[in-house]
Amino acid sequence: MPDTSPTARALLALELVQGNPGITADRLADKLGVSERAVRRYVGILREAGIPVESVRGPYGGYRVGRGLRLPPLMFSATEALGLVMAVLDGHHDASDSTDPVGSALGKIMRALPEPVAAQAEAVRRTTAPVPDRAAARPDPTITTALVQACSSHRRARLSYRSEAGSQWVAEVDPWAVVVRHGRWYLLCWSHNADAQRAYRIDRVRTAEVLDDTFTPPGDLDPVPMLEKHLAVGWEYEVEVVIDAPVDRLARWLPRALGLVEPLDTRTSRLVGSTSNPVWYAEQLATIPMPYRIVKCPELREAARVLGQRLLAAGADPPP
Repeated sequence: MPDTSPTARALLALELVQGNPGITADRLADKLGVSERAVRRYVGILREAGIPVESVRGPYGGYRVGRGLRLPPLMFSATEALGLVMAVLDGHHDASDSTDPVGSALGKIMRALPEPVAAQAEAVRRTTAPVPDRAAARPDPTITTALVQACSSHRRARLSYRSEAGSQWVAEVDPWAVVVRHGRWYLLCWSHNADAQRAYRIDRVRTAEVLDDTFTPPGDLDPVPMLEKHLAVGWEYEVEVVIDAPVDRLARWLPRALGLVEPLDTRTSRLVGSTSNPVWYAEQLATIPMPYRIVKCPELREAARVLGQRLLAAGADPPP
């Protein structure tokens, strides 16, 4: 371990005790690269700061953070911190699994809470079964952490990627931003292999290696609209739809991922985009509460007809 101040080493010791309740003095000394005497000194520093570090003697003893009147400092790893953020965003996590980053971080919070509060919170934690969005795709927190850090430090990354069709490749990219849209996590980046802007699904990234090379992101980078625009173009089926409504009335009904909306006149708009899934696109259009006509894309017209027949059948009178 590099030369570090006693206070910094004490905080490292606190992180280890929080993450490994019951850790023995010799194990703690080994992880810190110091003597057991030094470990006792760091524990003393923490106790002087009002952090209730308890020690239990015996074969099953060791150090753990006790419960106090105040919440002690919680030392989260980058993966744990991002795991909590991901859990809040998508509700898709194993809160009771101590080996999961979210479960590990929540365990630290639980162990720090006063006993009456912790008992109630733990009961909720044990009995609550999250119901995640089945359309959401949760990426690996470790890979996501690496990509977020690469974006922050403006360092190039090497990705191994597997597409939905099963194709695999390795790409070097300048990672601009991580964006969560429509239940999916995307890496907006510049691909050096394709020499073009790309948006990769992070749940399809198999490995991510942060490289030493640095880059300068675009000066006008606005990740969300840039991603939405990217997702609307370049797909297999080109789409054109005329909608009997002005552009300003359509803003709340049409996600940007469907394409570009432009006025034809004061009462009519045109949607231009592309898709790889006409059935999904037809379902999105069906939510618009205004009349519309599919001008371009026979595959989309067929998908709309099939969807319409399903809806008519659902609303028909039951047979006698």
